[in-house]
Amino acid sequence: MRKITNINAGWRFLKAAMPPATAIHFAPQGEAVSLPHTWNAVDGQDGGNDYHRGFCWYVRELTAEETRGERLFLEVNGAAHTCHVYLNGELLTKHEGGYSAFRVELTEHLRGKNVLSLCVSNEDNDSVYPQKADFTFYGGLYRDVNLISVPAEHFELLKDGTPGIKVTPVVDLEKKTATVRVETWHNAESVDITVNGETKTVERTAEFVIENVHLWDGLDDPFLYTATAKLPSGDEVSTRFGCRVFACDPEKGFFLNGRSYPLRGVSRHQDLKGKGNALSYEDHKADMAIIRELGANTLRLAHYQHAQEFYDLCDENGLVVWAEIPYITMHMPNGRQNTLDQMRELITQCYNHPCIAVWGLSNEITAASAVNEDLLENHRALNELCHRMDKTRPTTMADVFMLEIDSPILEIPDINSYNLYFGWYLGELEQTDEFFDEYHAKYPNRVIGFSEYGADANPAFHSSRPEKGDYTEEYQALYHEHMLQMIEARPYLWATHVWNLFDFAADGRDEGGKHGENQKGLVTFDRSLRKDAFWLYKAAWNRTEPFVHLCGKRYENRAEDETEIKVYSNCGEVTLCVDGTPVGTVKGKTVFRFRIPLLGEHLIRAEADGCGDTMVIRRVSEPDESYIFNKAAANVTNWFDADELDPACFSVSDTLGEIRQHPQAGPIVEAMMAKGASERGDVADAVKDNPALQRMMGRMTMLSLLKQGGADEESIKQLNRVLQGIRK
Repeated sequence: MRKITNINAGWRFLKAAMPPATAIHFAPQGEAVSLPHTWNAVDGQDGGNDYHRGFCWYVRELTAEETRGERLFLEVNGAAHTCHVYLNGELLTKHEGGYSAFRVELTEHLRGKNVLSLCVSNEDNDSVYPQKADFTFYGGLYRDVNLISVPAEHFELLKDGTPGIKVTPVVDLEKKTATVRVETWHNAESVDITVNGETKTVERTAEFVIENVHLWDGLDDPFLYTATAKLPSGDEVSTRFGCRVFACDPEKGFFLNGRSYPLRGVSRHQDLKGKGNALSYEDHKADMAIIRELGANTLRLAHYQHAQEFYDLCDENGLVVWAEIPYITMHMPNGRQNTLDQMRELITQCYNHPCIAVWGLSNEITAASAVNEDLLENHRALNELCHRMDKTRPTTMADVFMLEIDSPILEIPDINSYNLYFGWYLGELEQTDEFFDEYHAKYPNRVIGFSEYGADANPAFHSSRPEKGDYTEEYQALYHEHMLQMIEARPYLWATHVWNLFDFAADGRDEGGKHGENQKGLVTFDRSLRKDAFWLYKAAWNRTEPFVHLCGKRYENRAEDETEIKVYSNCGEVTLCVDGTPVGTVKGKTVFRFRIPLLGEHLIRAEADGCGDTMVIRRVSEPDESYIFNKAAANVTNWFDADELDPACFSVSDTLGEIRQHPQAGPIVEAMMAKGASERGDVADAVKDNPALQRMMGRMTMLSLLKQGGADEESIKQLNRVLQGIRK
């Protein structure tokens, strides 16, 4: 019989590189920790890009009870990013890849007293992904560690962390049947396989036909079957699976079980404020509850293999999932084998999950790398591997927004998606519409999606005149209002994923009033606050729970005679009351706007279909400066009149492209922009030496670029004075 013993407790942690014997010797003096654990829970989230990246040790004695059994295996579900496993000082295995499970057999190496030592590293190197990306690369044993005891005849445990059983259902929608192929790997002569109450005794593989099949039908009915395999020795494995049909059409988008099923959802990183990536099952369940509240029907699990418990939750809740490996930002010539290893493990370990619709080859891989033959061949190898291992799912990529649409890399995966940030990093919101219209017109037979889009927002910052780069909750909401309309007008988009559901750690960032965080989340890093944009998507996607939400609750102090009151709701009609008196009713969809005079302090209430929401706002004489992130930039919008400028000379109202062409003015702006880029973390690296992105920037005025980059008022004025001294 199989016995699984969790050994999360009783570890000693040593935060230093040392030989194995030294680690064992000093282990009693180490910090007592329980798993899951990361050593970057604090320094990986506080900014500065100086979190510890190196070797650390986890040491634990194994008890006699824990080591009993005919054959004993160690199972590590997540060790970031490289792990050496030692038993009694002897190296048993090395695993490279921080997000997949791996196992090693201990049986022949056990002694009377046994000490298990794991050396884990998230060090910088040139062969194990990820190494360059806009998120923190936490180190640690951050998922469960188990001992698995099995009889001599048992299911395979070592090969790529396999579950030992693989289930492939093929559905005939017309006949309402599913042909289910079950494959097993073991060292016995026969196996009993059971599906839907029917048992077959075979050598390895069995096939079953399910009549009147109960479909796994997304959010509506995520029904799961179970396949069980048992050996004569008593060793047994089982897996859940779902019977469903996924399809993509270049004109009509995504289909589930033969019907149009537009995929509209969010992306998720697996970290949490104060805990890093060392999440408990309760943390995963809490995240899923927020996703279900939002009403999303798809998730992009970025940018790596997530915990099996979370894929299970996606299966159970009917979320359609994009699963990917951390082949990201910068192609490493020495990393090809690691991409193949991580993809092979992802598919092996996650194949049975019905929620997974696509395998992601890479993310923004051309952000810091040229499209050369080595990069293309790496992607071809990954694409071929996916198709060889799984003939039922397509491959995809998340393409960086400056990648030209005629690039040969777009021809490799079965379908594509783009990460676009027009209206935030560069350009204007409408350029997103133009991009997809151009792409779809030029390539009408290609399937295209929208894999990332977002704008940072700190809930402390507010404005009645929000603009790109101000980090206000109001601009983030306007940004997403535009994107939601853009998406709804283009049904050919096979999937759209907001970046991101939650704020997450990016220790290289220092912007928007916070250190070490990407603030594009619809929900704060600690999950305590839903930003206004969250309620926008809930209004658009959650049709089962009537609600109204008053935007701007945190924008209490307003220095204006008249103010806009905006409501998000999934109801068709909203009534607004001010100080207990109804002032208007608006019919519509998702977004409802009212304008009211601001005379003093007012109690505002919105009502619809028996639900309501309340807030307090007040008139103040001067703008509340605590609401302004970049106070200097907020004051420079109109700090000079056009007639004060000499049109024969350059100014900050000229575009970057125009200024760059001048031999005297060009070097001046380049130097100023380089200084600003140094504070943007890995984001700035995507700009350097990228022709397409440079062309986009060239069309923007220097004032717009500098304000978004957070330049102070005096720096902008000084640059303008210098430029006014240079004739065009």
